[in-house]
Amino acid sequence: MSPMREGMSPEVRAALERCCWMIRKGSKSFSLAAKLFDSDTRDAACFLYGWCRYCDDQIDDGGKTENQEELTKRVKTLKKNTNSAFSFAQQREPVFVALQHIVHRYGIPAHYALELIEGMAMDARGTCYNSLKELLLYCYRVAGTVGLMMSHVMGLRDESALKHAADLGIAMQLTNIARDITEDAATGRIYLPLSWLQEAQIPTKEIAAPEYREKLAMLSLRLLREADHYYRSGDTGLWYLSFRSACAVSAARQVYSEIGSLLLRKGTRAWDQRTYVTGSLKLWVVMRGVLSLLRSVPGRLVRPWSPAPLRIVWKYSNVQ
Repeated sequence: MSPMREGMSPEVRAALERCCWMIRKGSKSFSLAAKLFDSDTRDAACFLYGWCRYCDDQIDDGGKTENQEELTKRVKTLKKNTNSAFSFAQQREPVFVALQHIVHRYGIPAHYALELIEGMAMDARGTCYNSLKELLLYCYRVAGTVGLMMSHVMGLRDESALKHAADLGIAMQLTNIARDITEDAATGRIYLPLSWLQEAQIPTKEIAAPEYREKLAMLSLRLLREADHYYRSGDTGLWYLSFRSACAVSAARQVYSEIGSLLLRKGTRAWDQRTYVTGSLKLWVVMRGVLSLLRSVPGRLVRPWSPAPLRIVWKYSNVQ
């Protein structure tokens, strides 16, 4: 049994079981990559995933059936319960028991969790983004902050590497957006910068129309090129992690960037069906992520990894 599990209360153990089930059900890719972590880090990643998934589902499920007033109420409740988890108040819901456990164990700043909820509030409000800069703020909030929270869980050899953690989350979110352009449009969500759509002369209400597929493929390429910039920054950050944590993060990164590669190969057919990395390709991509780190082994032997204190809170203004 891992050291962290030995000290868990029955409530925390139950929360862990719930969160582990959520990651297995909700994301096979993240679940696979998490197996490369040491046991304590893997448990903490499951705790964090469970809370993130719960918050996301509260907004997504609410958006399907409820009005704006109800969505606003859901966001306020999420903020209230999240703030409570950062205190020592007793929590009832398993995902907030989970959040409370890891934020106190790893010293995760409340700012990151509240920024993530603010990103979800942008979804609840149906926010559109006029420019790439505005879109990047959204990506930082809903995904860059997850990388920052995981940095506290995994430990970094230098707190300057927080930038790379945030950048990797942004890259993954940009890939998600490229993959789900037409699916999101069907629910009234437009993430591509409106200025890009105007330049391409694609009406926002007809973004999924067949006659615009060629132009849409070009905008997707543009978005994925932007993602590549952030992936490269994320790769730089792997050096600052322990080898096992770097393997897990690199595996998840390779799966996500492979989604982008598949979209590019499909071209105008990219949105005929949802793009996944599955089967033997996923196993190869995960292995590729691990193998890519072998060249760092000599440097790691010369300078063994040890975590540094993370005293700063990395904000969006630092990402730019």
